Amino acid sequence: MRHSVPRIIPLPPAQALRPNMSKPPRKILCVDDDPSVLYLFSVLLTEAGYLVEKAESMAQAIERISQNAFDLVVSDIMLGDANGLDLVKRIRQTDSLTYVILVTGNPSLETAQDALHQGVFDYIPKPVSTNTLLERVRVALEHKALRDERNAMQLHLQAIFRSVQEAIISVDAGYTIREINDAAQRICGLSSQMIGQSFLQIVHCEPLRDLVTRVFQERHPVERVELTCQNALGRQQVIHVSVSPLLDDGGLFTGAVVVILDFTRMALLEQSRRERSRFHGMMGQSAVMRKIFSLIEDLAAVETTVLITGESGTGKELVAEALHFQGSRGKGPLVKVNCAGLTETLLESELFGHVKGAFTGAFRDKIGRFQLADRGTLFLDEIGDISPGMQTRLLRVLQEKTIEKVGDAQPIHVDVRIIAATNRNLRDKVQMGTFREDLYYRLNVVEIQLPPLRERKEDIGLLTDQFIRKFCVKFNKSIDSVTEEVMSVLLNYSWPGNIRELEHIIERAFVVCRNHVITLEHLPSNLVEGKIPPLPAKGGGAGDESERAHILKALEQARYNKGKAAQLLGMSRSTLYRKLESLKII
Repeated sequence: MRHSVPRIIPLPPAQALRPNMSKPPRKILCVDDDPSVLYLFSVLLTEAGYLVEKAESMAQAIERISQNAFDLVVSDIMLGDANGLDLVKRIRQTDSLTYVILVTGNPSLETAQDALHQGVFDYIPKPVSTNTLLERVRVALEHKALRDERNAMQLHLQAIFRSVQEAIISVDAGYTIREINDAAQRICGLSSQMIGQSFLQIVHCEPLRDLVTRVFQERHPVERVELTCQNALGRQQVIHVSVSPLLDDGGLFTGAVVVILDFTRMALLEQSRRERSRFHGMMGQSAVMRKIFSLIEDLAAVETTVLITGESGTGKELVAEALHFQGSRGKGPLVKVNCAGLTETLLESELFGHVKGAFTGAFRDKIGRFQLADRGTLFLDEIGDISPGMQTRLLRVLQEKTIEKVGDAQPIHVDVRIIAATNRNLRDKVQMGTFREDLYYRLNVVEIQLPPLRERKEDIGLLTDQFIRKFCVKFNKSIDSVTEEVMSVLLNYSWPGNIRELEHIIERAFVVCRNHVITLEHLPSNLVEGKIPPLPAKGGGAGDESERAHILKALEQARYNKGKAAQLLGMSRSTLYRKLESLKII
C-alpha cells in the first residue's frame, strides 16, 4: 500500500522542540514500509537530537527491538501484510517500558480505541506536520522519563521499606493493615499474611493500640514514645514508637504509618550505663567496698597522685576511670598505658613521643601519651614493671611537669594527673632496690587498696547479677538467674582471678546455656569439682607462702603445663609467669 507523504514544515528558529541534551539522547525506532516516509521521519528526529534507527517491515522492527532497547517506537499502523497493532503486541510480550506512537492514513475511532487498549501512548493521523511529529515525540518521551523516574523511586522506596531495621506498619482509616515490612516480623511477630486484618485485633500490645487510636482521633503525629509491652510472640520488649497520620492531596485522613524501633537491648545498655555512672562498673555492698567508694568520691575532687593496688582482676582500671570522670578533669582525656606490655624503648616512645629519625623506624614525629593526656588523666597500669631508667624519667616528669621527646631536648610542659596501678608490692621492691623510693612516695600520695574477691564474697551475688544483665544484651538471651547450687559453688570458690574470672565464668555459662537459668552443668568442671583448693586470705607475712602453695598445687594438677595451670588459676599466662618469677617458683 502506498502512503501519502507527510507535509513537512521547517523547524522553529529557536529549536524549542529539541530535547534536553544534558542527558544521553533518547533512542527511537522508526518503522514504515514506505522508504520516503521512513527517511523523512529519520531525518527530522535525528536533527532534533535523537538517536534514530529504521525498520522497513515488522520483521526488521522485531529484530531491531530484540537487539536494542528503545525509549520510543514510531510506527505506521499498516506495514505491508502486517499491522502496527501486532507489532505493539509483540513489544508488550517482552517489554513494558517502551512507548509507542502509531501513525495512520485512515484514522477511525475503533482503531484508535484498540490502539490505546494495547498500551499505545499516542495515535497520529496523516498528514503529519513536522511540529506535530516533534511535539508528540517530545511529550511521549517526557512522559516516559517521568514514569521511569517514578518507577525507580518506587523501587528505591520498596528496597528501603524492606531493608530498614525499624518495623513499619501501614494502616488505613479503618485500622486495616495494608503494608508490613520484614522488620515487623522480627520485632512485632507480625507477618505479611496479616495484611488485610485489623491492627487492633492483631497487635497484642495494649499501650501501642491506645497510641495508634489516639493518633486516629487527634490526627496529630507522635514521635518516639517509649513503651514496654509483649509482642505477638510473647516476648517482653521496650520499644520506641512513632505514629504519623496519612493525608491525601485534599487533606483527607486516610490512615497512619506506625514505625517501631526495638529498644530492648539499648534499654538494658542504658540501665547498665546508669548503674556504672557512679563508679563506672564497680559493684559492691560490702563494707570494704563502700569505704572505697567513699574514698574515690573524696579523691575525685582533688588532683593528687593516686596509687591503686590489688591483685589482677580486682578492678583497678575501673577505679582510675571513676577518679577521672568524677573529678574536674572528667571532660578532658583519659589516656591509659599498660607499662608491662611494652619494652623500655617502646614505653619511652609511647609515654613521651619521639621526633623523626630519633631511632631506627622513627619515620615521623609522634605525640606521646603525656601530651595526649594534657589537661586530663594518665593511667599507668602495672607501674611496678617499669625499668630503672624509666623510673628516673618518670620521676623527673612528676617533679618538673615537663617532658622531652625521644631525640629532642626541647622541654614540653604538660598538665596531667597521674594515676598508677600495680599488682606488685612496691614497698618490697623498694626494699629490694628494684624500685626507686622517691618515685614510690611521689606515686603513693594516696593509696587505694582493692580487696580480692575472696575477701568480699557478699558482693558475688551482686556482681553475678550485673554480668547476667550484661551478657543478656551481648548474646541476646533471656537468662534470668543462677540456681542455688551454682551460687553456693561461686561463694565457696577462692577466685584467684578475682572479678575478671567471675565475669569469664558467667560469659562461658551464657555460651553453653540453652534455658533461662544457669545450672551446675554450665560451669567449668574444675570449679564444680573444686580441683583447685581455696586460696587463703593473706595475713601478715604468710600471704606469699599461701599463694605459692596455691600455684604449686595448680602446676601439679596441670602436670606443670603452664597454660593449663593458668586456666585452672583463672589468670592469664603472662600473669602466671610474673608470679612464678616473683615467688621464685621456677
